[in-house]
Amino acid sequence: MDNALGDFLRARRELITPAEAGLRTGHGIRRVPGLRREEVAMLAGISVEYYLRLEQGRDRNPSAQVGHALAGVLRLDAEGTAYLMSLTGRRTRRKPGPENEHVPANLALLLQTLNVPALVFNKYSDVLAANHLARALSPEMKPGTNRLRALFAEQAVRDYREDWEPYTATAVAHLRARIGTETDDKRLHALIGELSLKSERFRRLWARHDVRTAQEATFRIRHPQTGPMELLVEKFQVAGPQELEVLLLHAPPGSPTADALAFLASLSASEQRSANPG
Repeated sequence: MDNALGDFLRARRELITPAEAGLRTGHGIRRVPGLRREEVAMLAGISVEYYLRLEQGRDRNPSAQVGHALAGVLRLDAEGTAYLMSLTGRRTRRKPGPENEHVPANLALLLQTLNVPALVFNKYSDVLAANHLARALSPEMKPGTNRLRALFAEQAVRDYREDWEPYTATAVAHLRARIGTETDDKRLHALIGELSLKSERFRRLWARHDVRTAQEATFRIRHPQTGPMELLVEKFQVAGPQELEVLLLHAPPGSPTADALAFLASLSASEQRSANPG
């Protein structure tokens, strides 16, 4: 049986030092990297036995008062607190996405008319459609690619990303936020298991239980044909049961990145003409 609440509490208390919690410590050796269970219980105003039951999964429904007290001790921000509270309530179950997702025809047509890189992906980060400029921009934007798998397991994608370290942290925190209490999606857990086996970086980030709903505001890459590029990111959810999202990348007019995009657009158009003569 899963123990999402206990795993979250344990991971977060290990990240808080006694000094951050306002505790004085002696000069002895501590056997835990962060707060002890009894320290969390004391600071939250609950018994050690009750806190132990929460971490062990023997009690999964603490009161809102206890939840907020624990959030304060663990120094959670608003999103982390909301996530913790969701773990203490009744789980809402959603059906896994269909195996054969499709992009609505009108949306697929729209992508091809846009003069900025644009793609559509699902909640598992599978790229379902992308225009030619997106494909020319980065190897992680090719339809059929899983962006998370490419990010953590493909060296070519890592070499492209100027901000690989912070971006991977944001991506994993966003993935956990999207999952929420949805712990019965086998397809999602298969992806998490695969990434955990393939990437030590993913394992360490996943173990932190960071939660962040906001995605990156900029997209930084080192393109082999244009050099460094910094694009602005826009995301939109597509209405419907498939939980699709549209990603658009653009740059301020007149900026070096805008010039680089124009160059890539001209190359892409030339390649299309060569592939479809006459």
